[in-house]
Amino acid sequence: MDAGDASSAGASLDAVSAAFRSRVMELQELVLARNMYPATAMPDLAAVDVSLKAMEAQVQAIRRRLQEEREDIPKAKKLVEQSLKQQRRLQHILANMPTGMREDVFATPLEQNSSKMLPEFLNFSSVVPEVTDRDLKIKEEPTAAPKKGKGPAPRWYISTEELDSLSSYMRGRLTLEKVNIAINEVASYADGNAHLVACTKKKLSEDTWEKALELRDIAATESVKGKHFFLETDIKGPGLKLDNTGKAIITVLRHLGRIHETRIGHHRVFILSKQH
Repeated sequence: MDAGDASSAGASLDAVSAAFRSRVMELQELVLARNMYPATAMPDLAAVDVSLKAMEAQVQAIRRRLQEEREDIPKAKKLVEQSLKQQRRLQHILANMPTGMREDVFATPLEQNSSKMLPEFLNFSSVVPEVTDRDLKIKEEPTAAPKKGKGPAPRWYISTEELDSLSSYMRGRLTLEKVNIAINEVASYADGNAHLVACTKKKLSEDTWEKALELRDIAATESVKGKHFFLETDIKGPGLKLDNTGKAIITVLRHLGRIHETRIGHHRVFILSKQH
């Protein structure tokens, strides 16, 4: 039922209620006219009045229910829109997921644990560290961990149409498989950085803690805050390396809006974009 139907139903109930009142008034007048003695007609009129109040209460209950349904319509529409949007994202991921990863997803028997059926990037528990209030209040830490993006880093795979739309000099010998494997790999880098940003000192070695502090400073900058990111120094393969092919992939990802680049201090920082 949409808002128009709900309004129409409410108007209909008002009309029914008014008709009830009119009819009861007519009955009251007929009862008085028949008996001619108000004292003897009172029990009949009281019974009619009770029935009228009961009907009015039912009409009011129906009207309240219609109002509740009318208020829920926008929420339901928003939920449907979000569900459709998520469905399109998942269809895009499935259609463009690298072949090897797709085989890993569907080769696992159904009777095994459901978390094992998902690749690492879809298993939220494997990429989102548990951070408690106690962890964030340890005095030896300079500041609380900056807020990172919710959930795992985005894997916004490119489609065949997008790859074909690139000029031949930019595309070179790149294949859909190579580019999407690289997308998955840079997202893993970003997940690792998010983990370090959220970790407390007692969970890290001294060397790793120094890197975590550096990543926190980067994560707190205005251009990066709340987003997933990785550094050029994180790129170590196997799917993406700092060779000619890797540089071409970075160029393609930047051109297609999958990543945005900025410099913070001496670092070249790449920020991952979420799927629209």
